[in-house]
Amino acid sequence: MKRIITVLMMSCLAFVAMQARITLPSHFTSNMVVQQQSTLHLKGTATGRDITVKASWMKAPVTVSADASGRWKADIATPKASLKAHQISISDGEELRLENVLVGEVWLGSGQSNMEMPVAGWGKILNYEQEIADAQFPMIRLLQVQKTTALKKQDEAVLNMGGWQECSPEYIPEFSALAYFFARRLWEELKVPIGIIDDDWGGTVAEAWTSGEALGDVQGFQTLLQKIKELNYDADAIAAWCDAEIDRTDTGTASEWQRTSLDDSSWLTMQIPGAWENAGLDSFDGIVWFRRTVEIPAEWAGKDLTLSLSNVDDMNIAFWNGQKVGATPDISTKTLYTIPGALVKAGTNYIGLRVFDTGGAGGLTGAEQEIYVQLDDAHRLSLAGTWRMKASTSLVDLPVTPSPQGNANYPTVLYNAMIHPLVDFPIRGFIWYQGCSNVGRSRQYEGLFQTLIQDWRSRFGNPDMPFYFVQLANYLAPNNCQPDSEWALLREAQAHALCLNNTGMAVNIDLGDAADIHPKTKRELGRRLAAIALHNTYNKKKTAFTAPVYESFGVKGNEVHIQFSLPEGSEPLVQEDNLPGFIIAGPDQQWHAATARTVGNDEVVVSCPEVTYPVAVRYGWADNPTCTLRTASNLHVAPFRTDRW
Repeated sequence: MKRIITVLMMSCLAFVAMQARITLPSHFTSNMVVQQQSTLHLKGTATGRDITVKASWMKAPVTVSADASGRWKADIATPKASLKAHQISISDGEELRLENVLVGEVWLGSGQSNMEMPVAGWGKILNYEQEIADAQFPMIRLLQVQKTTALKKQDEAVLNMGGWQECSPEYIPEFSALAYFFARRLWEELKVPIGIIDDDWGGTVAEAWTSGEALGDVQGFQTLLQKIKELNYDADAIAAWCDAEIDRTDTGTASEWQRTSLDDSSWLTMQIPGAWENAGLDSFDGIVWFRRTVEIPAEWAGKDLTLSLSNVDDMNIAFWNGQKVGATPDISTKTLYTIPGALVKAGTNYIGLRVFDTGGAGGLTGAEQEIYVQLDDAHRLSLAGTWRMKASTSLVDLPVTPSPQGNANYPTVLYNAMIHPLVDFPIRGFIWYQGCSNVGRSRQYEGLFQTLIQDWRSRFGNPDMPFYFVQLANYLAPNNCQPDSEWALLREAQAHALCLNNTGMAVNIDLGDAADIHPKTKRELGRRLAAIALHNTYNKKKTAFTAPVYESFGVKGNEVHIQFSLPEGSEPLVQEDNLPGFIIAGPDQQWHAATARTVGNDEVVVSCPEVTYPVAVRYGWADNPTCTLRTASNLHVAPFRTDRW
């Protein structure tokens, strides 16, 4: 009995010891960088009543009291940047100690895959092996936020790498290449510690990164956000409502495109596996229906079959002979369904597939051998090859975003889980590369993007916080005369955010890859982004960060004279007599490839023999134009247009 009591007492003491500990938000770890000359907001829980906070740069400690639930907070001022390593201790009798803390400049990098793209990993930027070997910078510290979603704001960020780490060949391979090169350039010029936060998710839309309060002011999201509140943020209830709304709106569902009697002879054809953007539905996001027939042997009739469609981008619902047989919520989940024997007949059987893509290519990906129907491993029929497809309803015409479960593109979910937990952590500013997943919605994006910028600034408590972003790179088939380019419209929507104070845009129209949406030229792009920060934020006025900017035009005979302004931080244009990338139109609004030449430092003259009376000019107005209008340090003029047709 005495032994039992002793064991129980020891267990209780161990439990108390486990509870008697100071906690901090997950992003407060050893090796971190804190923003110089700011207020560091420390908070957490403790078992003791009085909590003493002491940083090695402080002359005297600060003591605060925990509330009845053990929660406490303390604000401490940070000094000027230095290369000295500091310690921070928090104690309520039990001490928590953060070691190797630096004071310097902290930036947060966010967006989609071109911000996420790692130095190695799936990215493999140019010369990545040497870049990894050279990445020994102990004064640069790395923090990587794990990809998570939430319908409600979270207090804690989920982190990779165990928190803050010194930049080294060990940690840089899976870190954002663009964020790293931006930080590296700042270190080279400023010689103060740099903290860089890698907080991004490939393939995501801007609305997922925006808070619910701010997004409620953006056209197109009010109904959804109100419904989310009404359903008390219940993911299952929201999913059911979303599915019902999509079914109600989708043309294919309303017209029963899954039925066996449907005449689909007028539909487009497509080779599966593949992406529909390469098969006649360029830049289409939304719902596309697919159909095909398969001849089932008589001995399979009435028996359960397995239908495998590999990975479908993004969500799908499958039908066999007009009856639903399964649904898959995202591209990462293999599409594998059981076809009940009651639906299987000898001879011709019909497969229908409704695919919902929220951004990117859309279609059926994966290997040919993973697309089949089978009775068992020894009896299989390939379904790779020709399918029929038809676009049903565009994403912009659907009333809601797809269901929230596991969906990184659902409004607010990335802000809630990946940005909100950091809003009390002082930083200098943001860098951002995103927009591909919003192509096709440029009118909405213009207001959405500016709302996101102001939202983040407000949440971080600084309405003038620097926000520097990357304009979309050139991509897809080369084309210099594409007046209806959705990519060009999205670039224009991005550029309009420059109306906000303390923003800057890195032009990227020359660094893209026609065949790869993830160009590997991240070092140069990091240089361009850092140049904006060095000039605007750190007052390095000798650092040029922009090319001349389109200002006005005038018509003289059959020539259009384009005037550019040279704002502070710009360089003059390189002189060229044969500039590609310009198109010109007359009053008939028919566009033609133009010839162009520079005149002096701030003028370009554009003309075309086919256009006698020119009225408008566009430059770089295509998915993937050829653009060479630049400065001596290779800063490119941003695409622009003189018209608003």
